[in-house]
Amino acid sequence: MAEEYAGAIDKGLEGIVACSTSISSIIDTTLTYCGYTIEDLAENSTFEETAFLLWNKHLPKASELASFKRELAESLKLDPDYLKFIKSLPTKNVHPMEWLRTAVSALALWDKDANDISEPSNKRKAIQLMAKMGPIVAAFERIRTGKEILQPKLDKSIAWNFLYLLKGKEPDSYHVKVFDTALILHADHEINCSAFSVRVTTSSLSDMHSAITSGIGTLKGPLHGGANEQVMKMLLKIGNMAECEKFIQGALANKEKVMGFGHRVYKNGDPRARILKGMSEELGKRRGEPQWFQMSERIDNIMQEKKQLLPNVDFYSASVYYCLDIPIDLYTPIFAVSRISGWIAHCLEQYSNNRIYRPRGKYVGQTGLKWTPADKR
Repeated sequence: MAEEYAGAIDKGLEGIVACSTSISSIIDTTLTYCGYTIEDLAENSTFEETAFLLWNKHLPKASELASFKRELAESLKLDPDYLKFIKSLPTKNVHPMEWLRTAVSALALWDKDANDISEPSNKRKAIQLMAKMGPIVAAFERIRTGKEILQPKLDKSIAWNFLYLLKGKEPDSYHVKVFDTALILHADHEINCSAFSVRVTTSSLSDMHSAITSGIGTLKGPLHGGANEQVMKMLLKIGNMAECEKFIQGALANKEKVMGFGHRVYKNGDPRARILKGMSEELGKRRGEPQWFQMSERIDNIMQEKKQLLPNVDFYSASVYYCLDIPIDLYTPIFAVSRISGWIAHCLEQYSNNRIYRPRGKYVGQTGLKWTPADKR
C-alpha cells in the first residue's frame, strides 16, 4: 500500500492531469478557448458567441448565433413566483455569493425537468441557467438596496442587460464593451478549482443545477474567485500613490499575501491581466479617476521587482469593475455570471464521456491500534 501511493500529490493535485478536455488550454502564457486565443476572442468576439464556442467547440454561423442569442433573450426573465422567493431571502450581513448559491440552486424547483439529464434537457437548462445568472445577481443588489427589480430588454446583450438591471439606466456603450470583454476573459480557464468541482458533481450523474451550485460554492473562496474583492479593498486602504511602496514593503516584510499576484499555472504572466490592464487605464481616464490604475501599475512594478511575481486576472479586474461603479462585494458574483458559461461546457463534456471521479488517498495516520473500553483509555 505504501509503495502504491508513494507518489501521491498532497498539495492541491499540482501537476496532475485530471481529465482530457477540448474546451480550453493553457500553454505557457497562451490561453485558448477551443483553439482560439483569448486575445483574438477579446478583440473580436462577444460573450454570447464565446459561450456558443465553449459549448459546441466551434464558432457559430450567423444563423446559429442569431438563434442562440434569441434563446438566451427568451430566458432572461425571472418567474414571478421565483422573484417572490428570492425576495424572501435575507440580504443583511450576507455575502452575495452565499445568497447566489441558494438562489441558483432554487432555480431547479421551478424546472419540471430538473432531474432529466438527457442531452435536449441539458441544453435547455444550459440556456436557462446562463441567461438568468446576470439578472439574479442584479436582483440581489436591487433587493438589498430597496429598489424595484427591473425587466430585461430582450433585444440587448447579456452584458448590456446586466449593467442596466443593476443601475436602472441605459449603460454607456464603452462600458458595455468593457464588461462584455471581461465576461469573455473570465468564461473558462482549463481545469480550475470550480470547473473541477463542477465536473466531479456531474460525474456522479447529478443534475446540472447541482453541478453549477457546486461551482458557485467553490468560486466563493478567496483563493479562487474572491481575490479581486481583496485587491480593490487593498487599493482603497492604501489611498494614494505616495503610500503604495510603503504599504507593499510592509506587507512583504510581514509575510502577508498581496492579492492578485502569482498563478499556479502561469509562470510568465497571465494573458488576461494584460488585456484588463489596458481597459483599467482607459476607464480610469474616462471616469476622471486615473489613480486606481496608476496605483495598480505601481504595485505591479514593485511586486515584479521585489518578488518576481506577475499579476493575475484578479488584479486589474478590480479597478475595471470599480470604474464601472459596481459594488465591491459583487465582483465575485460577476465572475459567476461569466464562468457559468465554462461550467456548463464542462458539464456537457463530462456527461458526454463520463466516468465518476474516485481518486485514492495516501493514508498517513496510525496503524495497528486496538479498541479498548472507555474506562481503560
